[in-house]
Amino acid sequence: MAAHRRRRLRTLRESQEPRHQHDYSLAHLTALSLSPPALVDAAASAGYRYVGLRLTRVTPQEPHYPLATDPALLRSTKARLAATGVDVLDIELARIGPRDEPRDFLSVLEAGAELGARHVVTQLPDPDPVRKVDHFTELCDLARPFGLTLDLEFPSWTETADLTEAVRVLRAADRPNAGILIDVLHFARSGSSVAELRDLPREWFHFAHVCDAPPEIPAGTAEIIHTARFQRLFPGEGGLDVAGVLAALPPDIPYALEIPRATLVAQVGAGEHARLALAAARRHLASLA
Repeated sequence: MAAHRRRRLRTLRESQEPRHQHDYSLAHLTALSLSPPALVDAAASAGYRYVGLRLTRVTPQEPHYPLATDPALLRSTKARLAATGVDVLDIELARIGPRDEPRDFLSVLEAGAELGARHVVTQLPDPDPVRKVDHFTELCDLARPFGLTLDLEFPSWTETADLTEAVRVLRAADRPNAGILIDVLHFARSGSSVAELRDLPREWFHFAHVCDAPPEIPAGTAEIIHTARFQRLFPGEGGLDVAGVLAALPPDIPYALEIPRATLVAQVGAGEHARLALAAARRHLASLA
C-alpha cells in the first residue's frame, strides 16, 4: 500500500512538471558493483525513476547477477522495486555472436518480464550480415509475447558498428518491437550521422544512453573499450555532441545514465557516484533547454 501511494504521488508530481523534463534511469554499468536490490535502493535515494539491470556477464572479470536463474535474488529485487516505487526500464545484455542462439536468452526475457522491464539492450557482434538479421528477428519474436522491445546498440568495436548497419538490420527484420538504442558515446565513436538519425522513424527510439567523453577518439580498440567501460564523463564535462544527438531523438524518451567512472566510484562509492551523475545530467541538460 505504501508503494502504491508513492507511485500516485510521483505521478501527480510528474503531471505538474514542465514537459521538457525527462525521466532518468540508472544504468547498471554506472554502478556495477551494486547488486540489483542495492542498485534499486541507490536509484531511489538519488531520485531516478528507473533502473537498468544487467542479467548477463559481458566480461569474465565483471560481477554477475544471475536474476534469470536465482529465484532468491529475483524475489529480493522485486521486493525493493515494490518498496521504492522504482521501475525497471531495461535489461541487458542480449549479445548474440556467431555461436549464440536467440533461444539461449529465453530465461533472460522471462526474468525481464517478471521484473516489469520494457526493453532489452541487444548487440550483434556477428560478421555474417544474413545470420545477424535472422537472429535479431527471431529474438524479437521471442520477446514480443513478454511485451519487450529489442533495442539494438552499436558499439564501434563490434560487427554492428554504426547507425547505418543498425538501420539495415531493423529494416530487414521489420518487427514492431524492434528499436535502436542510441548511446551518445558509441554514436560519436562510430562516426554516425546526426542527419541520418534525425530522418529515422521516431517509433524506433525508446530510450537513450547518455554520457560524455573527450572528443578525441582513442587510437586503439582496447583504449576505446576501456573508455566505454571505465572512463566516461558526466554530460557537459567532455566534448561529445550530447545536445545534437539528443535533439535528434524523440523529446519524451527516458535518459539512461550509463557513466561508468571507476576512479570516482573508488573515491566516493557507487551510490554517491549515481547521485552525482544524476545531478550533473539534470544541470547540464537544463542548460540546453
